[in-house]
Amino acid sequence: MNHSDAEAQVESFLAKYSPAIAAELRTARGRLQALFPRGHELVYDNYNALVFGFAAAERTSDAFLSVAGYPNWVTLFFLHGANLDDPSRLLQGAGSQVRSIRLRSAEQLDEQPVQALIEQAARPYREALLRAAPLQTTIKSVSAKQRPRRSSASTARVAKHAA
Repeated sequence: MNHSDAEAQVESFLAKYSPAIAAELRTARGRLQALFPRGHELVYDNYNALVFGFAAAERTSDAFLSVAGYPNWVTLFFLHGANLDDPSRLLQGAGSQVRSIRLRSAEQLDEQPVQALIEQAARPYREALLRAAPLQTTIKSVSAKQRPRRSSASTARVAKHAA
């Protein structure tokens, strides 16, 4: 799949969200693409969320960071977050590996404590990222069955305005 086909498919995934969440997810994705201009962006339109993972290689297991859109928020995931130093106590989660930050807005990605966490998460992959080709977007999976991408409140607003 070429770049424009992948982007068209990503836009169709984003269109399922409310305009506000789609905008936040687009902005967060753009900021991460700017931070990681080389490697692979792995896209999953799964049951729960639209996910953009970042990795030096195309294998899912190589991803170290992702951003996911839910009906009411966008979350930044650190796939090896349990090992990160988090002096600002931003990371949420109690699993053995993954930690996350529910973003107030995509601009939170520019805040120093979040930037420090992103840098820590990417550090083990830095050399591989530097050697990687320019960022390639790959649609990894599209789930046939999905939860609604808009909250019931935003769906009700859309239905009301359509009537």
